[in-house]
Amino acid sequence: MKTIDEAKLEVDTAYRYQYVAEFIGFTEGDGAAINRAAAQIAPRVSGMVARTYEKLLAYDATARHFVERQHGYDGPLPESLADLSENHEQIQFRKEHLSRYFMHLVGRPHNDKMASYLDMVGKMHTPAAGNDQIDVPLVQMNALMGMIADVLFEAILELEIEDAVKHRMLRAFNKLLWIQNDLITRHYARSIGDACEAAAS
Repeated sequence: MKTIDEAKLEVDTAYRYQYVAEFIGFTEGDGAAINRAAAQIAPRVSGMVARTYEKLLAYDATARHFVERQHGYDGPLPESLADLSENHEQIQFRKEHLSRYFMHLVGRPHNDKMASYLDMVGKMHTPAAGNDQIDVPLVQMNALMGMIADVLFEAILELEIEDAVKHRMLRAFNKLLWIQNDLITRHYARSIGDACEAAAS
């Protein structure tokens, strides 16, 4: 039986990434399978991003988060939800970020740097990243990750490759997205814990 330092899991992102990856069986072979998909997935990214934002802008609960200024964006802001559309500059800015996210998943090594990147993806959707106005509820993050998984799996299923390769890719991406999900939800657990401590004091 392997001993796990559970306290370290909460403070060391690389250690946490390695533990979850090992537990669910995300191997170097899985990372290689994902990287091999990069050239085939890249041409489909713009369509995947468009589908994702069409969904995000279809609900006020998700669209409202794009009214506030996004980190790194210095262009004009929408005055209200009614001003939001897929063509708004801030939405185009966010679409570029999602495109880079997809390409980061498929094109980069799955190592400690990837762990830090995936962790920041989770953190940036909470006030912990420094912007008190960006506080996306966990239910919306779960919905988004489910949508991302669906569009990604659909893209893989449409590839004209051998079934065995396709199955390997699907399993590998599924594991990676579960690791991502953990590195999102950890920041919400911290936020709840901080709120409870504040209330108690």
